[in-house]
Amino acid sequence: MISVIGIGWMNGQEYGCILKNIREFYSDGIFPKKKIFPFSYKNIGRLDHVSKLTCAAVALALQDAGIACVPEHKHDAGIISTNVSGSFETDMRYFRDYLDSGRTLSRGNLFIYTLPSSPSGEAAIYFGLQGPLLYIAAGNNSMGNVLKTAADMLIDHEARVMLAGASEADHAFYFVLKGEAYSGGNILCSYDDAMKVVKKELCLREMVNEFLNLRKGITVS
Repeated sequence: MISVIGIGWMNGQEYGCILKNIREFYSDGIFPKKKIFPFSYKNIGRLDHVSKLTCAAVALALQDAGIACVPEHKHDAGIISTNVSGSFETDMRYFRDYLDSGRTLSRGNLFIYTLPSSPSGEAAIYFGLQGPLLYIAAGNNSMGNVLKTAADMLIDHEARVMLAGASEADHAFYFVLKGEAYSGGNILCSYDDAMKVVKKELCLREMVNEFLNLRKGITVS
């Protein structure tokens, strides 16, 4: 049986966890890294905005699932992400920088984020996730696609735990799913109940509220 054992999310004004019932506001432009990350993130300043949101949401999801993260400790966990526009915004910033530099050189710290998998790659490096890492191009019900793919990988024992979510320009939302091989974590809901919510294609705030309702034991229709 596949279960959801944690959810973390962040946008430009607030962040939170579902099982731990955390919902905190912060000043836009002042990234609350000390409140979110479990240990020092010295290189966070070089990350692009989407990668910062992704790493924060993953940190909160792992915290919600009760998965302790410390430096040098590796996890048998994978991560799958999706979004609407791929890396289009970073691609455009990189190309404009290339033009501004006289078409001879552009900044390497922009180039590394011209892959849509880069944000989840940054999270995997920081948290020591050694399982599969995939980016799924957005289509109809893209969040449902990443959840299904994560569940299939757990069934095939490709990892004991999988993170699955979306990393958009203005928010990130990640699930932690466990399979039968992982005995830890409190269960928020079943995979089937999670799919009922994501198939509604809600906005971030509505989806957070739906899962908070599940936490309170309200049945998903």
